[in-house]
Amino acid sequence: MRKKQAGFTLMETLISLVILLGVSAIVMSGLVQMMWTQGTITNRTEMHTSVRSATELLQQEIGQAGKMSLPPTPPGTAWAMVGPAVAILPAVGQTTLDVNFNVNDSLGNPVLFEGEWVTVEAGPPPAVCLTCGREAVQLTCAVGPGSCPLPSNTWRVTFYYDHAPIAIPGTGTVGVPISIPGAFSGGIIPPAAGVMANPPAGYAGYPDFPAGYPVAPALNKGSTGTVLKLFGDVNGDGNMVYVEYTCVPGTPANPGFLYRNQVNFWDSQVIPALDPSMIVLTGVLRNPNDANGNAVPCFTYQLQTRDGVLAAAHDLAFVTDVAVTLTVQTANPDPQTHQLQQETKALLNVSPRNVYDAFDFATLDYSNRIQPTPPLIKANILLSY
Repeated sequence: MRKKQAGFTLMETLISLVILLGVSAIVMSGLVQMMWTQGTITNRTEMHTSVRSATELLQQEIGQAGKMSLPPTPPGTAWAMVGPAVAILPAVGQTTLDVNFNVNDSLGNPVLFEGEWVTVEAGPPPAVCLTCGREAVQLTCAVGPGSCPLPSNTWRVTFYYDHAPIAIPGTGTVGVPISIPGAFSGGIIPPAAGVMANPPAGYAGYPDFPAGYPVAPALNKGSTGTVLKLFGDVNGDGNMVYVEYTCVPGTPANPGFLYRNQVNFWDSQVIPALDPSMIVLTGVLRNPNDANGNAVPCFTYQLQTRDGVLAAAHDLAFVTDVAVTLTVQTANPDPQTHQLQQETKALLNVSPRNVYDAFDFATLDYSNRIQPTPPLIKANILLSY
């Protein structure tokens, strides 16, 4: 008898292939859907990461704006008033002298500026100098207000206590130790003319200058809705910098950028032009309108003033809060919808704590704790472009 042949029939093979193809299609569909979902997540993650990095940097630098500090001292050195000795005239109870300091940055540039308040220590101990005393003094220009725009180590000062140089312990410096009190009132450069819908009474824009100052007001050079201007020791390392954040919104077809531009304002008076190396955020779009249909700027300011119409001229205009609103889109389309994803990030209450401290000093009339904006910024950098 012939052996029975084993194997699948043609029909069985076709049915098996159909089942296998169906299962494979389901698996492949799931894999494709997972890839699309992963692409969506990756797009949003990249967008969130870039926005978070930019806003964290903004928060840190806005919070530090207005911080006042002196450069680190070289080894074996102390920052001091190095001469001459100060002796008060008994008949008037004060004396005015041109005095010298030894304060320089790492490049050897002087950093003390006109209008700055400096705390001069007592000097010799009371047993040696009964009329010596610690005091805050203001540096003035010998040839008139506004005529000394650059930092210097020689300034005219009015004293109310004697100050005799001493050998400062632990250093090779002979002089009277000094320190810098307070904070910059204009650490966030106050808004330009027309930026605020409802500015404080008498505020017309920034910068302004007192009567007789050799620089004309330029009220449209302050911070704006697209350019945030700030300065101070924003990194806490003793280096004073001037920083501009420039928001250039675009369209979904041609998105814009957020730029960060920085200069060391003791040795640079010109802001460089924007270039791609300064970009801190890509894909920036115009913000959606608010509930009333008004355009929402990238930067909005809360301003407090003292001294009425002279607030800007006397550097008594304080930005105590900055709101940051940024709308961005992903770099690549969503794999599922084939549309670019968009998101608006709003930081509504970013407070520059040092500027707020200066405002607190102003409300208490502690004028010798309110540091004015250096002329190198107010009269040079802001007006240089």
